Amino acid sequence: MFVLELSYTAPLDQVDAVLEAHVAWLDAQYERGVFLASGRKNPRDGGVILAVAGDRARIEEIAATDPFVTAGVCAYRITEFTATKTAPELERYRESPS
Repeated sequence: MFVLELSYTAPLDQVDAVLEAHVAWLDAQYERGVFLASGRKNPRDGGVILAVAGDRARIEEIAATDPFVTAGVCAYRITEFTATKTAPELERYRESPS
């Protein structure tokens, strides 16, 4: 499982100019089953996405296609972790530690 932390690198008016395309991109990732949760950080200086994928390389490929990235208005920090405990609704994503 992965935590994707977005940090805005441009003023909010430039971020907002790409927001509609970013939301469409998010929707596509939810439809593919890659994203589990997402939202803005408070204060609004970026966002957070909880995601699942086969490996880190795949998550990096997906993040690189975010319209926020291609427009140059955000940077990603990607953290991989092993979800050994989850809420019952996320049980299928539980992993055993190596």
